Amino acid sequence: MPLPFLTADRAFDEATDDIALPYDDRDQWRRPYRPGPWRVGASAVVLLLASFMLIAAMIIAFAGGLQGALICALAALVVIAAALRMLRIGTWVSARGLRQTGFFVTRTVPWNAVAAVRTVQQPVRWLGLPRTVQGQALALVRRGGEPLPGPLMTNRNADFLGRETAFERAADTVEAWAYEYSGPA
Repeated sequence: MPLPFLTADRAFDEATDDIALPYDDRDQWRRPYRPGPWRVGASAVVLLLASFMLIAAMIIAFAGGLQGALICALAALVVIAAALRMLRIGTWVSARGLRQTGFFVTRTVPWNAVAAVRTVQQPVRWLGLPRTVQGQALALVRRGGEPLPGPLMTNRNADFLGRETAFERAADTVEAWAYEYSGPA
């Protein structure tokens, strides 16, 4: 079963350097990079936990505790939904704007409200933990001056830790989308 939210479009991988935005349907929301191994690995572990919970629900149901089995199965469904939500976290682009998807909150900024998208050196959170390290971040500058709470993506998050080239490529792609749809800064 294909899961389109797991991978970036193949057109992005096959694009040449003279094509900055290799998408045919620009109205569709797309993540211009693949999820990193840390994000996919964490989601896989959470899905493994959910499979154990579903097996436990089946054992409880065969033992005759239908109410306990139902509670365990519902808890497993919540864990599965959390794993899928973890895979959707990231920066998405379309012709309508730029979307920053978090675990609980999704923020969408239309392109006409974007002044610039820049890569900056700053302290960033390592894998989303409270510890900060020096790194690169993709920052959004709005036309009204109202900042987004946090960077769009960093080279130390779960998608780009240990993948500097992937971060640079994704940042360049998001900057190209911003340049095309919001104009030069």
